[in-house]
Amino acid sequence: MELEQLEQLLLAHIQRSTYQPVKPKVIAKQLNLAEEDLKTLKRAIKRLLKKGHIAYGASHLIKRANAENAKAAQTIVGGFHRTAKGFGFVRPLGTPKSAERTADIYVPAKRTSDAANGDTVRIRMFRTRGMNGESKLCGEVIEIVERETHRFVGTYNEAHGQALVQVDGNVFTQPISVGDPGVKGARLDDKVVIEIVRFPSHFHDGEGVIVEVLGARGAPGVDLLSVMREYDLPEEFPEAALEVAREMADAFDESIGEDRRDETGETIITIDPFDARDFDDAISLTKLDNGHWLLGVHIADVAHFVPEGSALDTEARNRATSIYLPDKVIPMLPEVISNNLASLQPNKIRYAKTAKIEFTPDGTRVHTEVFNSAIRSVRRFTYEEVDEYLADRDAWKKKLTPPVHQLVGDMHELAMTLRERRFQRGSIELLMPELKLDLDNDGAVTGAHVEKNTESHQIIEEFMLAANEAVADKLHNQELFFLRRVHDSPDPRKLEALTEFVRDVGIECDSLQSRFEIIRALDKVKGLPEQAAVNYATLRSMKKAVYSPEEIGHYALASECYCHFTSPIRRYPDLTIHRMYNDLATGKKPVQDYDAMVAEGEHCSQREQRAASAERDLVKIKLLNHLSEKIGMEMEAVITGVESFGLFVQGLELPADGLIHIDALQDDYYHYDRTTHSLVGNRDGNAFRLGDVLKVSIARVDLEKRELDFRLIEQEARAAGHAADNSRRRPTSGRTASDDFSYQSGKPAPKKKNFGKPERKQGKAKKRKR
Repeated sequence: MELEQLEQLLLAHIQRSTYQPVKPKVIAKQLNLAEEDLKTLKRAIKRLLKKGHIAYGASHLIKRANAENAKAAQTIVGGFHRTAKGFGFVRPLGTPKSAERTADIYVPAKRTSDAANGDTVRIRMFRTRGMNGESKLCGEVIEIVERETHRFVGTYNEAHGQALVQVDGNVFTQPISVGDPGVKGARLDDKVVIEIVRFPSHFHDGEGVIVEVLGARGAPGVDLLSVMREYDLPEEFPEAALEVAREMADAFDESIGEDRRDETGETIITIDPFDARDFDDAISLTKLDNGHWLLGVHIADVAHFVPEGSALDTEARNRATSIYLPDKVIPMLPEVISNNLASLQPNKIRYAKTAKIEFTPDGTRVHTEVFNSAIRSVRRFTYEEVDEYLADRDAWKKKLTPPVHQLVGDMHELAMTLRERRFQRGSIELLMPELKLDLDNDGAVTGAHVEKNTESHQIIEEFMLAANEAVADKLHNQELFFLRRVHDSPDPRKLEALTEFVRDVGIECDSLQSRFEIIRALDKVKGLPEQAAVNYATLRSMKKAVYSPEEIGHYALASECYCHFTSPIRRYPDLTIHRMYNDLATGKKPVQDYDAMVAEGEHCSQREQRAASAERDLVKIKLLNHLSEKIGMEMEAVITGVESFGLFVQGLELPADGLIHIDALQDDYYHYDRTTHSLVGNRDGNAFRLGDVLKVSIARVDLEKRELDFRLIEQEARAAGHAADNSRRRPTSGRTASDDFSYQSGKPAPKKKNFGKPERKQGKAKKRKR
């Protein structure tokens, strides 16, 4: 049973007049819960306690909240989201980000007060009659508990003698009046940062002041600054943090102490992108006398250089992650550490945290050892070099020493064994095209390409996954709380809707409640035009991966126990795992504060999501700027979503996402057929459905709203028979989302059961009276 569903059932049960305080186990019997639901029941109890809806009585009996708490429960505090039409939704605090949108409470436009996107608000509940006459639960904003921010980025303009700023995106529907802009010298079309003095509401306009002029829209670097200000991204490190980093650099002398195992005699290599600046993982691999593999995953010992509780540690925790923007990296740690001391550079002694993992020939893990080490990488490989090696191994014999040549071949053999074993146990891999921009020295886009996931990438991916799982299992077996990487199971209702969708697009499948049936369905669409739509729909049916000490496993990886251990240079959760192993190495029991770990996980998850959103938005802005100069450019595209208001399409060579609005389809009158996910015209054979290949041209680019519209030139292929026509397969490549199901493709959230592309703007299908 889902957490939200059980929480509502539990609350209704406790509020009955006949209820008497009892213990959780008794409640489970009263509700006839299955044994597998007990863990979920405990989580539901904790959440209701936190919200003040229930309370503990004597001997930990569960009772109704007292009168004061019950009164407070009549109002709900949550995060507010305002739509472009003015009305909004509130998601109660404590509701997982991955929960169904039905958990949100509708707030009519006239009842939103001056709440803005992201604000924490208190709402009073009331009921009203819906369009169908049914009673509908709604909310009214009665208090702004906390503003998400008072600062916004937008474009300066003037109209009717008034200075205005149109905030980027769809945050506010109307421009914000900024009074006298002369103080900051803003010019027409400048990107500016404003401080909101009065937030707009249904009853009055918003007011603000310009606090910073970033520069002319489209000027070099202005897009980067805009996104950094919009997401409040960190910039320079505080001097106190830098001072700690310098002290650690001065103290490092490459000596190998007694507390560190000397692994410098091992054949160890790194494999990274050609433009990588830091190297936080290295690999060794040997064949044991018993025929087993002994894999060494050596991870930069960042904990050695970041004293816990220091100013450097405080800043690293606040950042929680490095942020990889198209033309800038915002590191979690100063470069003296990330690019030097803790970077496993070739031919230099470096400190590491080593996981030695023993596997049988078929990839079964039989033993794990984790210890502090000193290593020396003997060679740095790029992914491209390893792919060349795999294509022609003999040609590389002259370029490599025999041990290194043997090592790379052995790594490939073991990695592919582990990969096959992972998929056999039910690991799900999504192929999502990852757009990489080609930039000039000013950060302007000169082109774009799709990142390829080749076997060299897969080698490192499998070893990192194996190490993360092995070190997590080791902590779990010692009955310790730790910051896991968790990915909860999908909502069964979403999987039912996904099953219906996949069948509707012509892919035969059994119920996708089975992970193995999901894998089969994804395999069936590989290389077909429907691939993007089905992969994206599957992603939307999944919950997000987050950090938490909860023991709920990792659904996508089919792993019961998993954590992040392999990138402490760029992820703070990995650093917490390293520190736990430091405590264990000295005989200390790591601090076991479950509530603190929950808070830590929520903070790190939020920072991770902020970084992903900033990267996604900057890529979109740069690409749209590039395309704004190419109005009329033609390209092939595939339909990835169909709605009543138009077709969402994605370019095949350049995977730019945009909309063909139904108003632009002038050759017929089209209506939306929900059962086949298609737009159907009155003329025979006139239809557009998922997977159709079209020839389109760029019609409109809206930089402020970050929208792209296409115009249809011609339809090159029909969807009929796509699934059966293997001759039309295209080679595909893209991002695998096996370990990171917090990845999103950069599009807004879809409406409920919309598994094509999400809705961007409303429209009505053209209808002819019959």
